[in-house]
Amino acid sequence: MQGMSERQYAAHVGLSRGAIQKAKAAGRLVLHEDGSIDAAASDRLRADATDPSKTRKAPKETKLKPVSEAAVSAVGDTLREQGMAAPVTGGGTTFLQAKTAHEVLKAQERRIRLAKLKGELVDRDRATALVFRLAREERDAWVNWPARVAALMAAELGTETAAMQKVLEAHVRAHLEQLAQPRIAL
Repeated sequence: MQGMSERQYAAHVGLSRGAIQKAKAAGRLVLHEDGSIDAAASDRLRADATDPSKTRKAPKETKLKPVSEAAVSAVGDTLREQGMAAPVTGGGTTFLQAKTAHEVLKAQERRIRLAKLKGELVDRDRATALVFRLAREERDAWVNWPARVAALMAAELGTETAAMQKVLEAHVRAHLEQLAQPRIAL
């Protein structure tokens, strides 16, 4: 026998023989030609395929991949938003903190999706288009207003209609142009 038996490997990794048999049947173990288990290769394969949050004990040799600073700061931001303790940037986020932040983000995403389904949220592009259309209609109404009221105002004041319309149009256009100027508030 080149490697370990199912019982020996089960004792080696601290699992039941039934769990080892299931892993063997599913192809999650590396076997020698004689059907025995290659312990070192199987350990590496299991370590790569196992979620660390679901293990009973910490792995003997942990090779962590580097995580970008943006991802770490995003985890910290999410935890702070929820009133939880967040690590200092570069201070090392634990797996539990990252998993908590992930679950919080999933819950927020589901809440937003539910609000959208209930009709409580509005599509931003659609709302922007609607506001733009309403503003344009308001501007057009003001641009056309002097032509509609100039004759009535001229009759009340006893002045010439064309002159009244010209003055009103000039003042309305100046006012609309002033409203169109961007306002910067810092």
